[in-house]
Amino acid sequence: MIGRYLKGFMLAWNMLTIVPLFQVHDFFKGINGISAAFYPVVGFILGGLLFGSYAVFSDIFPPVHAAVMLFVLWVVLTGALHLDGFSDTVDGLFVSKDKALAVMKDSHTGGMGMIFSVVFLIFKASSVVYLGSYALLPLVLALSRLNAVVAIYSFPYISSGITQLVKEELNTKLLLTSLGFVFVVALFLHGLWLFWLSLLFGVVVSWLFVKRYGGMNGDMYGFLIETTELFLLNLLIMAI
Repeated sequence: MIGRYLKGFMLAWNMLTIVPLFQVHDFFKGINGISAAFYPVVGFILGGLLFGSYAVFSDIFPPVHAAVMLFVLWVVLTGALHLDGFSDTVDGLFVSKDKALAVMKDSHTGGMGMIFSVVFLIFKASSVVYLGSYALLPLVLALSRLNAVVAIYSFPYISSGITQLVKEELNTKLLLTSLGFVFVVALFLHGLWLFWLSLLFGVVVSWLFVKRYGGMNGDMYGFLIETTELFLLNLLIMAI
């Protein structure tokens, strides 16, 4: 049992980061749903690494430059994996529904996807610069990945691929475990208001995709993670 959970965590880490710590890359039966439950844990760890890095950067560099370095590290640690999904999803939004999924699968980034990705990165970088509450980054990254878990569990999956295996194995117990972990983190960091608003945001965005396409795919999960992070960062800026 412990071995399955450990492999599930390793798989989640390899799926959500480019940091080569583990060698588990295969989607063995029985660990795919477990790996999804660990997505928020991976986000929490990444957020902790970012917060710790900012603490070091801010002691050496001017505040704005330290924040920009933090943003660059954020992109690097995740390998821009979710940003790629954001870009593909945007491309799909600018074509008819019957062509959207084919456009998303195209390995070439379209003009609208590229433009919106640049604008999004500028917006997110500015949000990081003016954040102030860097100690809440572990919660922000955990919440964004929790939204992906909730979306996988709650809404139809309309593509073929590994996420179908994840969805088939992601049961209610694993979902509640994932929710419980992030709830405790939010409670400890006095961020329960972020927890509820993040879930609301995730459900609304997911519902809009289901309304347009009949379900979601991997690119949309990446879009959801990226937009949830931006949403939460700006909530924190407004709360200062």
